[in-house]
Amino acid sequence: MPSSYSKKIQQENIASRSILRSAYLERQLQPLYGLGPWSECRYWLRGLNDTYRVRTADGGAYMLRVYRAEALEEEIVFELELLERLQSELSGTAAEASPAVRLSDGRLYSALQAPEGIRFAALFQEADGTEDPLQSEEACRAFGLSAAALHAAMDRLSAGTGADGANGKPLPPRAPADLDMLLRRPLRIVLGYIGEDHPEAPFLRRYALGLETAAAEAAANGLDFGLCHGDMHGNNNALRQADRFAHFDFEFAAPGWRAWDLAQVKNRKRQSAEQIEPLWQAFLAGYRSIRPFTEADEAAVGTFALVRRFWTMGLDAELAPMWDGALDFGEDWLAGFVEEFRRSEIGQDAAVIPEA
Repeated sequence: MPSSYSKKIQQENIASRSILRSAYLERQLQPLYGLGPWSECRYWLRGLNDTYRVRTADGGAYMLRVYRAEALEEEIVFELELLERLQSELSGTAAEASPAVRLSDGRLYSALQAPEGIRFAALFQEADGTEDPLQSEEACRAFGLSAAALHAAMDRLSAGTGADGANGKPLPPRAPADLDMLLRRPLRIVLGYIGEDHPEAPFLRRYALGLETAAAEAAANGLDFGLCHGDMHGNNNALRQADRFAHFDFEFAAPGWRAWDLAQVKNRKRQSAEQIEPLWQAFLAGYRSIRPFTEADEAAVGTFALVRRFWTMGLDAELAPMWDGALDFGEDWLAGFVEEFRRSEIGQDAAVIPEA
């Protein structure tokens, strides 16, 4: 008989991030889907979540996402239900989205036991196409068309005028990507990680406040606000088939400013400095051929690009030290962000120590 002490150990989450064995996933999940035998389940990609490539004996091609333990179930429900509705809503447009494959019992996701606790999993049909690096004006213009088609479809779903009709079940609730989520929460996380009394803490507080002020002033100009993809940096959107792009990884989809969503397009890493503006203008030309993006929206993109980087710092501070070790997220990591922030006009103002 196990002792009460051993029972306590068995119930405790003993890991922060595990890699689940493919054989375990196949054994647990294959019977839950009506897809026949799996011929392959291969660990494919480590990111915020883990991705496995799945092949079935009849030639089916799928990607399995195993969400990190920290992912909230209600946010997963929102993402998967949104994707399912987008599939029909995007039919005949320049965009597509792959919904989760339903289990035999009709559910969109399942739960798995892991050393770090419960992890949810969803299986997606693998999207067709070839990754486009978005290095030409033609490609960026086509991508702009696709991004606009995605936003337009999200607007219809939010208004209840989409393919589901006005009588369709509304989307589950989702907290907005507002200034609390984009700036205040990341600031709390970063200061909790480096320490409230760290020498750089006053600068980070002033910088976050400067960003919040600039973003609030931009929003006061009546920016386009609606459902956003939330992570439109290219890798999640650049799978292309002819002039159609597949959009996936909607984990951060939420109501927000479209300038926030598109700032991530302009802020992509895989482009040289001299390419940024012409590629961005080509993207905007494609986008504006489908739906409006006003001068005020465009002017706000620079501010929201800075906000995105601060949000990314918060995400690093929240998860990376726990998963990858604090050694790579120490003073050099902090100095890199601070140096980057200080180069902006808002950062230069925040670097000035106010008089007592």
